[in-house]
Amino acid sequence: MADSPLALLQGTLDLLILQTLSLGPNHGYGVSTLIRQRTDGTLAVEDAALYQALHRLERRKRVDAEWGLSENNRKAKYYRLTPQGRRQLRTESVKWARYAEAVFKVLTPA
Repeated sequence: MADSPLALLQGTLDLLILQTLSLGPNHGYGVSTLIRQRTDGTLAVEDAALYQALHRLERRKRVDAEWGLSENNRKAKYYRLTPQGRRQLRTESVKWARYAEAVFKVLTPA
């Protein structure tokens, strides 16, 4: 039986969104799909949380957004990183890597 998707730790969603958008502009569904694909289904982002985070990042000038057409010719809001978003991604990636390394040190038997 497959494991169910894990809940995201508080504070990681913004980082995952910024990293996904570093690959190029995308719409919300595309961001969610890439996160699920890149984690082999381990992480799944709920729609409400995703769009709240995208709007928060837009208000904080970490992403810009503009309307366009999706692959299936539907109107979609496309998000892209701003220079401030790239800086936050670099800073938060370093912090998160340090945090994860520290947790693994505790979890690994001596």
